Amino acid sequence: MPDPAPRRDTRGIVAPAELLSRVRFRRHLPAPELRPYLEHYWLIDWALPEPYTTHVVPHPSVNVVFERYGPLGSPSRARSAAEVSGIGLGLFTRRLEGAGRVCGVQFRPGGFRPFAPARPVSAWTGRRVPLPEVFPDTAALPHGPSADEAVLSAVLAPEDDRARVAALDAFLLARGPAPDPAAALATELVELVRADRTVRRVSRLARLSGLSPRSLQRLFASHVGVGPKWVILRYRLHEALERAGTDTAPDWAGVAAELGYSDQAHLVRDFTAALGLSPTAYARGLSVP
Repeated sequence: MPDPAPRRDTRGIVAPAELLSRVRFRRHLPAPELRPYLEHYWLIDWALPEPYTTHVVPHPSVNVVFERYGPLGSPSRARSAAEVSGIGLGLFTRRLEGAGRVCGVQFRPGGFRPFAPARPVSAWTGRRVPLPEVFPDTAALPHGPSADEAVLSAVLAPEDDRARVAALDAFLLARGPAPDPAAALATELVELVRADRTVRRVSRLARLSGLSPRSLQRLFASHVGVGPKWVILRYRLHEALERAGTDTAPDWAGVAAELGYSDQAHLVRDFTAALGLSPTAYARGLSVP
């Protein structure tokens, strides 16, 4: 069942305390009929005296992102864009400077395909594409402003969060969702991986789902965008990242066993590959005032 409130954790955000001390970050639930498909809306506003670079270890989720960079009180000097961001396979890095605003839609794994059924979700994996490439009805019109400019204004112009949420609701409700039982199954299976640490291998997930490994792979490619093994490893990594941020001296051998790694070395390897530094070095850096 969809959550009755947005998640409050910071899983996936590298050094979350540093980011949250510099920006206004909020999550909001969408309209009830959209909640089976969406995790939440996420809104960020900032006005920084100095540039700041943020890093995120992506979730297995597609995002639709509306963003504006530049003085919020001077639309003529601001730069706006809207894009569909497929699942990021590597570390997401973004430099924030000056003033800006982002309004994002984080879909539940499996929840994006009902809004864009023409192509498998894997078609967007590792890509960030302009909104009209996925939603052609937002392409430029023969006369007057383009449809995506109208959407950008509706989402980004309001100062009130409720108005931004209402604009995001209206955008999505006008474009779906199309009924898709496979999407619901994909969402259910990914949530099982996220919630049940005993699901450590694709073979176990296949048994629990009643699908063959090949059918499971096809379902994840078409409706999630990455394979089930990738999802399992990514949620393990998110937990390790969170543990490193909340425990000044984690027992990494114990953490590795708890998360289902065969040994500590495998956890360290995955963590280092994703963040560019070891779990110990990351935890030590967070503890430095």
